[in-house]
Amino acid sequence: MSTPYPFTAVVGQTDLRLALLLNAVSPAVGGVLVRGEKGTAKSTAVRALSALLPQVDVVPGCRFSCAPGAPDPACPDGPHEPGPGQARPARMVELPVGASEDRLVGALDIERALAEGVKAFEPGLLADAHRGILYVDEVNLLHDHLIDLLLDAAAMGASYVEREGVSVRHAARFLLVGTMNPEEGELRPQLLDRFGLTVEVAASREPAQRVEVVRRRLAYEDDPAGFATRWADDERDVRARVVAARALLPEVTLGDTALLQIAATCAAFEVDGMRADIVMARTATALAAWAGRTDVRKEDVRQAALLALPHRRRRNPFDAPGLDEDKLDEILDQFEDEDPEPDPEPEPEGPDGGDGGDGGDGGDGGGPDGGGSVPPQGDGPQASDAPPDTTESSPADAPESPQPSSQGAGGPEQAAVRASEPFRTRMLSVPGLGEGAAGRRSRARTAHGRTTGAQRPRGNLTRLHLAATVHAAAPHQKARGRSGPGLVIRKDDLRQATREGREGNLVLFVVDASGSMAARQRMSAVKGAVLSLLLDAYQRRDKVGLITFRGATAELALPPTSSVDAAATRLERLPTGGRTPLAAGLLKAREVLRIERLRDPSRRPLLVVVTDGRATSAGAAGGGPRALSARSARLLQAEGVASVVVDCESGPVRLGLAGVLAADLGGPAVTLDGLRADSLAGLVKNVRTAVTSAASADSSNRRAA
Repeated sequence: MSTPYPFTAVVGQTDLRLALLLNAVSPAVGGVLVRGEKGTAKSTAVRALSALLPQVDVVPGCRFSCAPGAPDPACPDGPHEPGPGQARPARMVELPVGASEDRLVGALDIERALAEGVKAFEPGLLADAHRGILYVDEVNLLHDHLIDLLLDAAAMGASYVEREGVSVRHAARFLLVGTMNPEEGELRPQLLDRFGLTVEVAASREPAQRVEVVRRRLAYEDDPAGFATRWADDERDVRARVVAARALLPEVTLGDTALLQIAATCAAFEVDGMRADIVMARTATALAAWAGRTDVRKEDVRQAALLALPHRRRRNPFDAPGLDEDKLDEILDQFEDEDPEPDPEPEPEGPDGGDGGDGGDGGDGGGPDGGGSVPPQGDGPQASDAPPDTTESSPADAPESPQPSSQGAGGPEQAAVRASEPFRTRMLSVPGLGEGAAGRRSRARTAHGRTTGAQRPRGNLTRLHLAATVHAAAPHQKARGRSGPGLVIRKDDLRQATREGREGNLVLFVVDASGSMAARQRMSAVKGAVLSLLLDAYQRRDKVGLITFRGATAELALPPTSSVDAAATRLERLPTGGRTPLAAGLLKAREVLRIERLRDPSRRPLLVVVTDGRATSAGAAGGGPRALSARSARLLQAEGVASVVVDCESGPVRLGLAGVLAADLGGPAVTLDGLRADSLAGLVKNVRTAVTSAASADSSNRRAA
């Protein structure tokens, strides 16, 4: 077994280390979500935490880690006789992003359950993590159905495994720790709220701290055992302090003043529900115990707010996390502490007395003079509540003034304008039945959903189709010598249920940023529409990409990613001006989709072209711009790419060029107003259905004529 990197050797990352230690003191806090860029020691610190947790006593031979003094009465390995327990280290169990449902919750032997009536159960990772840590790296990339199982287990403290009426239940209380890079996508709000605390981490920009990170990492790699030995005393001190804080925790008093501060803070920051109040109360109590006190003070409440509230006040994925600390101080100053006693001496500045720097990728840490306490107040995550206003001042009622077609490819560029208020969009989906990653957009064969049929299992049986299994076994009962009431089941009789649900798609936006779109009112509305579609893509668990075209070329502004806020940021900064190389935009989309098809063949694309349909530049290809655009669109149609055109043309006189482009792409055209879910102007449920309906109506009119 490799020697883990010592927790106390992590350079800086004060908030991260404190949040982890508070959960070690009080697991009821509810876990930690660590958000930050790659290479900031997120995984290193989490993996090192398990060495600081006290040992747990378990019933010998119990696969579910029952406590000897209070065993689970429903334990599948029970009932347990009274007796001495066996001490073992607390476990840290890692949940891989690609894990199956059976690997997480455990699996039943369906064949034995049907034929013999026994519950032959193989425990999963939730059973292994009971009374320990469940760590999910890249938690934002976890499949939705696994997230649902985690939510249920975290809420009930138990895991249920059910297969056609046969069920097993076991205790599953664990400390949930997740790490994520926000650039790769955000978490569902339901899971985000389940994490008690959140921490934003970033690499230090101080050369001295970065040098220390590298020095310690290299020393660890040269001699892991020797490096760990040099930090053994500090590890022992922090472990002893965790044990002492756990023992002191029941004696900590949460006074009325502290409760009022907590309630007022949560109300002022408009967090949803009451979980934030409860988590703040538990965190403030754990902070007091970690500091060796039995009373909760204002600084405890302040630090608890900085750790427990930032991720709960986000209303959509484009909101910046963080709290206004000046506002927080104003709220807390409205209340007076209940006769706080002065500290006998200043408290150290960190969980290990470190220097407050930031860590590197797996090799960072505080100084060896460890042992400290609560970090300086104010180290919590900070972020602005809104992006800076880059809008240029101009009359709000400025008329639309398209660039003339004779303008050069490098025409005058206009500054970016802000997007209008986003709205709820109508449903856009890809036709047919896919087999992509689970999501909420298009129909697909999935592991969850309504049962549509049965088939022979490929690999392990996960979802039994009972009726089909009985139907397959029934004709062979006499030949198999059946004599009792039960069926004689063979492995070949088992049938897997096929289910239909929803998948996530690759939504590729191709946005016209040419001079014809440059009028302030129009571009603001266009950005608002694309922002609305991005919000919809976030909710439906899609990947998104962004292509813009203007002047003489098209640019891949954002390669396909799960981070919709990255797309929103690129959209916000998008300038306009120049001619309209529509063909270049379509050909760039074709190339991007070709590459993505090789990377992820099962994820089906949906092309969303946002334009007024004008084409005034052929770019480097030469030739007629409109003819080239039509040929490019028909190439995409021939390759089976589902498309929809968002028609941005406005004004009393309209050329209808977006509708012509939509026909070449083989998809529908929808106006900006028709894109709204509450609009009567358009109904886009399925891109193929729309085209088929239009063609059918046209044919009927001809026959009637």
